[in-house]
Amino acid sequence: MRKLGSSILDFLLFSNLFIAICAVAQGLVTYHLLKAKPSEHVLAFLFFSTLLIYNLAVLLSKPKEPQNSPFKRVRWIFAHHRLTISTTLISALCLIPLGLLYLSFEAKLLMVFVGLLAVAYNIPFLTLNSKKIGLRNIPGIKLFLIAFVWASSCVLLPIVELESVTSTHQINVPLSETVLLLAKRFLFICAITVPFDIRDLFQDKLYELKTIPVVLGEKKAWIFCQALLGVYLLLLVLFTKGINIDVIGLTLTVLLTGWLIFKSNIKRNEYFYFFYLDGTMLLQYVILVLCSWLSIAWT
Repeated sequence: MRKLGSSILDFLLFSNLFIAICAVAQGLVTYHLLKAKPSEHVLAFLFFSTLLIYNLAVLLSKPKEPQNSPFKRVRWIFAHHRLTISTTLISALCLIPLGLLYLSFEAKLLMVFVGLLAVAYNIPFLTLNSKKIGLRNIPGIKLFLIAFVWASSCVLLPIVELESVTSTHQINVPLSETVLLLAKRFLFICAITVPFDIRDLFQDKLYELKTIPVVLGEKKAWIFCQALLGVYLLLLVLFTKGINIDVIGLTLTVLLTGWLIFKSNIKRNEYFYFFYLDGTMLLQYVILVLCSWLSIAWT
């Protein structure tokens, strides 16, 4: 039974299905905070686009001998190479009708831009010191590029669709609120991404990737993570009129995320990172919903 549970967990985490579910959860967080009805087409687009991009990232960075990789995730993915190819193709095929038929023109432009950034993250199309590199190799940009892509997809895409003239639930979101939502989501994604770079510190040095931990060192990188969450809380408190149930839910999520980051270290296994840390994106929505239900039950 334990072996079956472990196999199911490996499938969810290493096939990138879990991170795609987390993307949907982050989209739902945006809808929840805006008090807007979620669009199933936007959520489906987030799911399949995340699955596609993460699968492509793995396939494009295939090591020479994946079966000898120190990372279980890499060994699993290339041991199930056909499955990865199949889910990648299915994702691409699903995105075509979703993008062409159900997204507004403005949303299409946004997703083309974000998609190009996400692909350029891995594809070596630039030349630096006679070496072909992708955007991830540009010193200091990796973390912020990942956070920008996530924030744009999970915050801007729902907002652009809600403001579209073709939307059945059209609302106008003030620019100030949009910027604030983007900033907080950007900080949150940055904070949970840095520990992955700390885990890969020695590998990133080998591949000459100038990540935050490589530049600052391990200890300062941990402090940087907590500082990001601190700024998030500051924005949450300063720019919210009164303490409501959503503020309480988001604060609980940030505090739990900070504790998980504090508990993470280089010796932690891959499940800690891909389930617990990535899972905070899903947990954020779950806590918001639970807090709302409790609030209704108490009134």
